[in-house]
Amino acid sequence: MNNPYVGLEDRAFWKLAVASRSLFDLTDLWKPKFDLKTSDQFVTFGSCFAQHIGRALAARGFAWFNGEPAPRGLSISSAKAFNYNVFSARTGNIYTTSILAQWVGWAAGVLSLPEESWETDGRFYDPFRPAVEPDGFDSVDEMQASRAVAVAAFKTCIEKADYFVFTLGLTERWRNIETGYEYPMCPGTVAGIFDDRTHAFDNHTVMDVLTNLETAMDQMKVLNPNLRFILTVSPVPLTATKSGGHVMVATMESKSILRAVAGQLSRQRPDVDYFPSYEIINSPVTKAVFFEPNQRDVNPRGVDFVMDNFFSAVSAQPTSAKAVKPKPTLGAEPVASVADDVVCEEELLQAFGGAA
Repeated sequence: MNNPYVGLEDRAFWKLAVASRSLFDLTDLWKPKFDLKTSDQFVTFGSCFAQHIGRALAARGFAWFNGEPAPRGLSISSAKAFNYNVFSARTGNIYTTSILAQWVGWAAGVLSLPEESWETDGRFYDPFRPAVEPDGFDSVDEMQASRAVAVAAFKTCIEKADYFVFTLGLTERWRNIETGYEYPMCPGTVAGIFDDRTHAFDNHTVMDVLTNLETAMDQMKVLNPNLRFILTVSPVPLTATKSGGHVMVATMESKSILRAVAGQLSRQRPDVDYFPSYEIINSPVTKAVFFEPNQRDVNPRGVDFVMDNFFSAVSAQPTSAKAVKPKPTLGAEPVASVADDVVCEEELLQAFGGAA
């Protein structure tokens, strides 16, 4: 009998690829579209889970580009507290595709840098990076200068990178309806004061996510025509939702939208690939063994399993440099363990649970 399913690889059939295997024997989950080499320059941005990817790339000997490294002599813990060496520039978490488009617009000069700042007890916070300075800045000028440095570093990352690795995190967002700018966190949570006359919530549709992501990519390609993209979806559930629904249902809707867009772009655009970190952690096949007891944070074993799948696929490429043993340092700074806590502003929303 002849039909299109005859002769397909084992990976195409659930029984052969999944049901007949141990969880830890699952292989061939990803075939990279690109020939990834250790000498290629990778930059990583996005939601909290993106930090694991940057660390793993550096630890495995890949050229993770850091456009805004920590000042020399700063300890590992202090560097992380001040958001150095977390992403490839000191952007803080970029949770939504619209915030990504906003950062790209600033870097490309398409959008002007906002003048907004938040003041609390004589200290000044950047609304667009509210947690990068835990105790705030001394002045508005210092805050704006720091933001300008981060934007310049972000632009350098785009210009220097071979691969822009972006982890999609959320569809829910908060924006300023007067200026049109979007915040990574709702005002009044990490810093700032919430004003319902100025600050508005909305939730991205599939088309919103697709349009924002393509706009950001197209503008980045103007700065670097050879740039290619690797998309992932964060497997980490929402800490809280303002959608009006149950947080579990809101999580599944949000992740489904992001996953659908990432898959569509990876099929339609030759410069985009998708890596299934979301599926590896959240598939029913894994029986939630990769989550901590809070059923939200991914445990170190899960992070390792995701990254082992990434690097085993890269090593299987016939012309690629093989993944190497982990290195203990990243430039002049030691690389943090995957077991270390990630920097994740959204987790701060947990503090408001049960508040009147």
